[in-house]
Amino acid sequence: MPLIDTLNRPLRDLRISVTDRCNFRCVYCMPKEIFGPDHQFLHRDQILTFEEITRLSRLFAAHGVQKIRLTGGEPLVRKDLPELISMLSTIPDLDLTLTTNGSLLPKHAQALKDAGLKRVTVSLDSLDNEIFKSMNDVDFPVEKVIEGMDAAAAAGLTPLKVNMVVKRGLNESSILPMARFFREKGYILRFIEYMDVGHTNGWRMDDVVPAAEIIQMINAEMPLEPTDPNYRGEVAGRWRYKDGKGEIGMIASVTQAFCRDCNRARISAEGKLYTCLFAVKGYDFRDMLRNGATDEQISRSIAQVWGQRGDRYSELRSENTTSLPKVEMSHIGG
Repeated sequence: MPLIDTLNRPLRDLRISVTDRCNFRCVYCMPKEIFGPDHQFLHRDQILTFEEITRLSRLFAAHGVQKIRLTGGEPLVRKDLPELISMLSTIPDLDLTLTTNGSLLPKHAQALKDAGLKRVTVSLDSLDNEIFKSMNDVDFPVEKVIEGMDAAAAAGLTPLKVNMVVKRGLNESSILPMARFFREKGYILRFIEYMDVGHTNGWRMDDVVPAAEIIQMINAEMPLEPTDPNYRGEVAGRWRYKDGKGEIGMIASVTQAFCRDCNRARISAEGKLYTCLFAVKGYDFRDMLRNGATDEQISRSIAQVWGQRGDRYSELRSENTTSLPKVEMSHIGG
C-alpha cells in the first residue's frame, strides 16, 4: 500500500547509494583534507550486495516508490554496476536513473543503457578547466566529463540533466557560460545552491549564491519564465527560455523551503534508511536483511519509519539546525 508521512507526503522516490567511495575530491562534498589516503571507507562486506539492494527495492516499490536513483559516492566505481541495473530493471513500472560525475561514462554508458537504465544526471560545476580542476581536486578535465555526457546521450540515456553546485568566490563566473553552452547542447542544466549538508565542507551562508540572483543573471541575457513542475515533490524549480529553446532547473536548497513536498527516502551504502537529506540518524535495514527477517517484517519497518516521518529541515533551518551533526552528503548521495 502507498505510504503517507505525518505531513501527508507519499513515498515515491528512493535514492540508493551503492558505494561511499568516489574518484573525485570535490571541495564542497569530499574535501581531500578529510577524505585523504588514510580515510577509512566501508569494507566490502559492510555494503549491501546487489541481491540485498534488489530485495529492498522491490519492497519499496510495493509501497509506492516509482523512481529509484543510484548514487554514491560515485556509483560507477562500484564493480559490475550494470548487473545491479539489470536486476532492478525487472521491477515493473520503475523509472531507473543514476547520478554520476561523468568520469567513467564513456566506458560504461552503453552497458548501462543495455542493462535497463533510463536516464543519467551528470555533475559539472564549470566549463573552465582551471576552476573545475580546483573544485574536483583530482585534476580531472572538463572535456572528459562532456565526453561522458555525449556518450550517455548517444546511448539513449535521455533527457540528460547536468547539476552545477554554485559556490560564491569559486565558480559563480561560470553561471552564464554554462547556461549558454548547455542551452545549445540541449541538456537540462540545474543550478544548486551550496548546501549545509554534513560538516566536512566548511559551509557558510556567505558562500551561497541565491537562486534568485542566478535567475536574474541568466534572465538579463536569455529571458526566462517559470513553468509548472513535472510532478508533486519535484525539488528543482523549472524555468524555460521564452524563445522556446530549452529550460533550466533551480534547486534553492538554502534560500527557500525547497523540500516542503519531499517524497524521497535514501538508503546509504551500508543499508541505513534516511528520511531526509539533512538527517541526523538512519534506520538500519542491513541487519534485518542479514538476520533472517521476512519480507513482511521488513515491509512493516519501512511503513513504520515513513509513517512517523515529519522532516521539514528547510522550513526550520536556523543557526541551531545548521550546526546539528547531520550525515555527510557524500554518504547518502545528495
